[in-house]
Amino acid sequence: MKHTATTLGGFVFLLSLGLIPNPLVGMPSAARADALNAKPGAWEMTFTTQSSGMLVPPDVLAAMPPEQRAKVEQSMQARAGKPRTHSVKTCLTKEDLDQHRIIKESDDDEPGCHTTVLSKSAGKLVLERTCPPPHASTSRISVEAQNPESLVGSMDTDRPRAGKVHLDMKGRWIGASCTGIVE
Repeated sequence: MKHTATTLGGFVFLLSLGLIPNPLVGMPSAARADALNAKPGAWEMTFTTQSSGMLVPPDVLAAMPPEQRAKVEQSMQARAGKPRTHSVKTCLTKEDLDQHRIIKESDDDEPGCHTTVLSKSAGKLVLERTCPPPHASTSRISVEAQNPESLVGSMDTDRPRAGKVHLDMKGRWIGASCTGIVE
């Protein structure tokens, strides 16, 4: 399974384990109208995440080799409750904007997840994403176009077996060309 890491450490780790699905991929075609008023091209996205609870479910930890489990547990304790910020450059195509793929966390969609558009306009998009067990979660995502060159947003994810994650996002358009941006 290939993943594109656009957020930092803990989120990337959880994505690589498949514990946090991409809430913005796999949208039904009816959800594609009223694309967010943002320019396609190169963007700098800054993500700040904060987690609470056990980020990796106990059964996943139990299946890890002892050395890996110790490292993961140590890493989770060091990060507990502390915000982490990470910036990346990404390319948002017209298709990404039309299909509401603003926060690109992974290339693969979690099977069985369902995204509902709660509200949408050229200025704001609000989504809810639910995923079934074994990695059940509910996410609420809000992205606002302050103007065509500036995005702000947030995502709150509740994973009953693994805790909560809050993500704040700020996006700044840096140009029409995506040359040199590797995702």
